[in-house]
Amino acid sequence: MAGRAGRTGRRTWLTAVLAAALATATACTSTADKGPKVSDPPAETARPGVLRVLAGSELQDLAPILEDARKETHVTVQFSWTGTLDGADAVTSGQADGKYDALWFPSNQYLHLDESSRTKVLSESPVMVSPVSVGVRSSVLGDLGWGDGSKVSWAQVGEAAAAGKLQFGMADPSRSNSGFSTLVAVASAYSGAGAALTDADVQKATPQLKQFFTGQKLTSGSSGWLAQAYTRAEPGQVGALVNYESVLLSLNRTLPPQQQLTVVRPVDGVVSATYPLSLLASTAPSERDSYQRLMAYLLKPEVQKRISEVTLRRPVAAGVAPAAGLPTDARRELPFPGTRAVADGLLAAYQNDLRRPSRTVYVLDTSGSMEGSRIASLKAALGRLTGADDTRGVRRFRNREEVTLLSFASTVKWARTHVVPPTGGQPGPQAELASINEDVQSLSATGGTALYDSLEEAYRVIERQQAAAKDDRFTSIVLMTDGESNAGATDADFKRFHDSLPASEKRIPVFPIKFGEAAVSQLQGIADVSGGKLFDGTGSLDGAFEEIRGYQ
Repeated sequence: MAGRAGRTGRRTWLTAVLAAALATATACTSTADKGPKVSDPPAETARPGVLRVLAGSELQDLAPILEDARKETHVTVQFSWTGTLDGADAVTSGQADGKYDALWFPSNQYLHLDESSRTKVLSESPVMVSPVSVGVRSSVLGDLGWGDGSKVSWAQVGEAAAAGKLQFGMADPSRSNSGFSTLVAVASAYSGAGAALTDADVQKATPQLKQFFTGQKLTSGSSGWLAQAYTRAEPGQVGALVNYESVLLSLNRTLPPQQQLTVVRPVDGVVSATYPLSLLASTAPSERDSYQRLMAYLLKPEVQKRISEVTLRRPVAAGVAPAAGLPTDARRELPFPGTRAVADGLLAAYQNDLRRPSRTVYVLDTSGSMEGSRIASLKAALGRLTGADDTRGVRRFRNREEVTLLSFASTVKWARTHVVPPTGGQPGPQAELASINEDVQSLSATGGTALYDSLEEAYRVIERQQAAAKDDRFTSIVLMTDGESNAGATDADFKRFHDSLPASEKRIPVFPIKFGEAAVSQLQGIADVSGGKLFDGTGSLDGAFEEIRGYQ
């Protein structure tokens, strides 16, 4: 009887998950931003037997499954990586037409909030499931008195965060579907919404959402870097990660015993990724057949079992047991926003009101080599961050954000700091954003490249700002250069400088952007020393600046 009850519970849960994944919501349309950030190289011209798939980068773990699929079905999957929200914009705006044959996002729920998606997607079928969960360091779990974690609610997580007992990392909801799903889950749970999430529900949940996000100490544009930041964090600094169940369990495969995570699946509900492989209506008939062959292969019971064992996601095929360590107990699916306007409003609220504010110093190379088109590209890229064409209001400099522009060449030319006012402040954000843009447009190119001296000055700027404000912010440095440091301090000098910093400043990541003939070895060294990440701006400088926003 117990086994039958367990199977019945699993079928009930899976039915609810798949019903939510396949439901089409009534939506209001929204104009897309300037363009999706899709990984290079761009999709090739259609070729027989090659399925060009726009997907989330977490599907890299399917490589061995897809190689076996190629051998059996003669279908090769050619991925182009993008975030779910950017990918949804690419589809609804028509930018994906003819470039891709299929989509493979963690979820299509955001995509289907735009009515035009109904004419863009011809067919879709879930392949695997993973709910948003909270991975809590085992020692922290004991301190919180949560037992084995099986009876914990989102309310308890928020209360622990508000009391300063739980600090966690979470991916940026505007760039990561795991972050967006977490935001939706906590908004739905705190509001008590019984149907599609509304603006009124979000308003009702706002006080608890603010408490919940006081505990967020790490942010990231990708799950991979978030995991790395967690492993670098000192004991007591970050005690949990919020991500998909599969990501947390996979991370445990590599973590030392003292950093192992107990996966908590909140009892009041979750938002799950169902990874639907979706055929685009613009796909040629020959590749529609490729899609069908691949889909049939992926849903075979023996393949479903292997997918679960390799990726630690749950199978969708009836009768297939999940991999060892994956539970079969049910968690109800929490309501999703009912319209695109509600979803975008929730994202904007997170960026501008709910999350901890940011402090960022932009260290900008304005040496002579930047003259002409390069300085123009820099001005255009930074100008976009002042909100000129940000239709969702989530990519521009955020309300409450402290932004310092530091222009350098042979020496630091100038450093100017701006604080964007909070929502409802007077004057409003637009006036300060315009002032930032004025400073951006005043940048001029002359002189050499004292990269390390200028970077050290950025740390000193932050030290003074933190001492004066005594506040709690996500703090980072963005370094953009098109050349090699040829004046002032050396890389060895910078490493000694960094070693001498107090622990709180050592934790400040530097995100270098490679542009032009920048010395990659120097920039990678800076990223490695500081715990940051190197970004490539050679193809799109504005794309690099926008991608970094997820890490600030």
